[in-house]
Amino acid sequence: MNETPSILIVDDEVVNIMTLEWMLRDAGFETWRAASGPEARALASKVRPDLIILDIVMPGEDGFTTCERLLADPAVAETPIIFISGLGDVDNKVRGLKMGAVDYIAKPFAKEEVLARVKLHIRLRRGHAAMLKEQTDKLSQIREAQQAILADPGEIPEARFAVRYVPVLEAGGDFYDVFPLTERAMGYFVADISGHDLGASFVTSSLKALLRQNSGPLYTPQETLKNINAVLTGLLKDGKHLTAALAALNRTRGKLTLVNAGHPPPILVTAAGQTSLLDVEGDILGVFDHVQLGILERKVEAGDRIFLYTDGLVERFRGEARPRDRGIEALALACQETRNLPMSAAVLEASRRLNGAGRMPDDDMVLLGFEV
Repeated sequence: MNETPSILIVDDEVVNIMTLEWMLRDAGFETWRAASGPEARALASKVRPDLIILDIVMPGEDGFTTCERLLADPAVAETPIIFISGLGDVDNKVRGLKMGAVDYIAKPFAKEEVLARVKLHIRLRRGHAAMLKEQTDKLSQIREAQQAILADPGEIPEARFAVRYVPVLEAGGDFYDVFPLTERAMGYFVADISGHDLGASFVTSSLKALLRQNSGPLYTPQETLKNINAVLTGLLKDGKHLTAALAALNRTRGKLTLVNAGHPPPILVTAAGQTSLLDVEGDILGVFDHVQLGILERKVEAGDRIFLYTDGLVERFRGEARPRDRGIEALALACQETRNLPMSAAVLEASRRLNGAGRMPDDDMVLLGFEV
């Protein structure tokens, strides 16, 4: 940031404004002036100053009220505010700092003090903004890397799947993958790491490699998840764990094998429109050295659809918590009612019904559907 810093001076006394303007302009700052609180608030939203110098004692709307309203305005809420106060006015100084002002300048003004305080707080603000931008850039890079490893329906048309994945943060704690298990069986995997911090996102970035290394003709689906558990027990700390569901579909034989590790039950919608939960219990991964996994095998037919999802989709509705079983019932109904849509449209519509159109979820969210 090399542009000239701008400062809004708010005072009903012209002499004070002129004095401060002279000091600041002489030092190379750009200044704006306002003679009242309402004028200052309107001007601040328009010009977005780097800093505001605000008098406490003004007729009508005093400085405290103006400060409170400025901090409530998203356009200028992060702008540092320095109060102008009398030299011995300790109570007002303390009140102003408690309200959110960053500093105060005592009357009569000393040029060196004014410039020192102004420069300090503009530097702090710009340094903080730069730090946040750097963090955002890093998170964006992590998200791009994470998104790059997620399976794309367009690249695996034979898998006949569609997915909606929405992370809360730049990089999420939910993960999915679709890949050939054998020449005849396709694998569909959905997992949820507890928490949505960066630690969770780093674990999900490792899951793809773990999944591929421990699947294929040499391993059954349950052996795949048990091998992943053996690795995760040494990797996850501080109570973190993983829930997962792995479905293996052999379309030639019309056989579906599901292995569940503490994950919400997948939903089956038959070609005839009948809906059921593929509910088998299993231990979560990453906590116990030896896990018991839920295993289910059943026949499926052409046109049947199976939906895997994470709990972020069913445990909240438009920001409000709701029982998981009610959310699962609502999702099953949405999947049933959209069965005549193409899979990509069905997944999008079902997830919108659960979460609300255009609304960011409160938790990471995955809905993956595939058709036999």
